[in-house]
Amino acid sequence: MTRHSDSFVDSRDFRRIARAIRFIDEHFREQPRLAAIAAAAGLSEFHFNRLFRRWAGVTPRQYLAFITARAARGALTRDASVLEAAYAVGLSGPGRLHDLLVTLDAVTPGELKARGAGIEIRYGFADTPFGTALIASTARGVCHLGFEDRPRERAAAAELASRWERAHLTRSDEDAERQASRIFGAAEAGRGPPIRLAVRGTNFQLRVWQALLEVGAAGPTTYRAVAQAAGAPGAERAVGNAVGANPVAWLIPCHNVLRSDGSLGGYRWGEERKRAMLAWAGHDIMQTPPQEGRSLRADRSLSA
Repeated sequence: MTRHSDSFVDSRDFRRIARAIRFIDEHFREQPRLAAIAAAAGLSEFHFNRLFRRWAGVTPRQYLAFITARAARGALTRDASVLEAAYAVGLSGPGRLHDLLVTLDAVTPGELKARGAGIEIRYGFADTPFGTALIASTARGVCHLGFEDRPRERAAAAELASRWERAHLTRSDEDAERQASRIFGAAEAGRGPPIRLAVRGTNFQLRVWQALLEVGAAGPTTYRAVAQAAGAPGAERAVGNAVGANPVAWLIPCHNVLRSDGSLGGYRWGEERKRAMLAWAGHDIMQTPPQEGRSLRADRSLSA
């Protein structure tokens, strides 16, 4: 099977990019040289510089300057909140998600009871900027987007089948690649019909995922803010569990939820990937001036 895209680096290179971003975020105060950053990624300076620019659209030095400038601005604000402090080290900013129109719908009670009987699901694996993704869709929309290391492909497909045990699953990597191009490709952002999500979850989980679309799409937020948006103030632990159960990565932006002290917190698909997602969104700010009125809208056609 061939996986490639002109828009993304090869998924096998993602880990190197993630290690480099982590190194820059943790050592920006030392202003490391390109050689040191490349060594952290396990690459030569020349190869690393080209790879990073292809992934991010900026050079490693430009990203380092961006992180440094944000930290300097944050340091000038004495009464900055912990979330503002997180912004100051680059974990911030509206990204490509703002250019997408995403609508959230829920599996009906009848479909839940039938355990997927009569539902056709097409699934496959595709390269993305954050590694290989398993993407699955029904006629109503994307029902799963998760990041999987290639050795886990068979296990990931089996887990998907177990969650939709009576559905008919057909593998189509071509469909998955088209979905990935729409979701992550800069040239496709904001074009075409809305990206529809068709997810299964409890009423509480659906409320939390809807809240994530409303408050998490603009950039980093906190579990407290998501809990308030979900109508469950004080239920931060339960909200955290619902965030962790999110079946559609990136489009339901659980990667934008930080702890109240500004730290990353956990992430279902790995902290390095979460760090890279936040960094990738930040690069959009460097390249595209903010636009008035850009927003991600989510419909309220939830039923469960």
